Amino acid sequence: MLKCREIVEHADALLATELSPGRRMAVRVHLLMCRHCRRYVRQLQDLLRAVPQMHGRASDAEVAKVVRAVREHDKDA
Repeated sequence: MLKCREIVEHADALLATELSPGRRMAVRVHLLMCRHCRRYVRQLQDLLRAVPQMHGRASDAEVAKVVRAVREHDKDA
């Protein structure tokens, strides 16, 4: 079973549908059991949806910067 830290590492790839079928299944199983990770993924998804509406289309660099900031915040929490 994946650890929460691994979910954080793979959350952006999950939302971008870039995970292999096996890894995607492992992430989904973890999300079924872990409400904290479900909340994290849902918040990341909401954030990524909101970014383009805030100031137009976000560049890949801007999205990566936000994802890094969220991950750093998650490490500190």
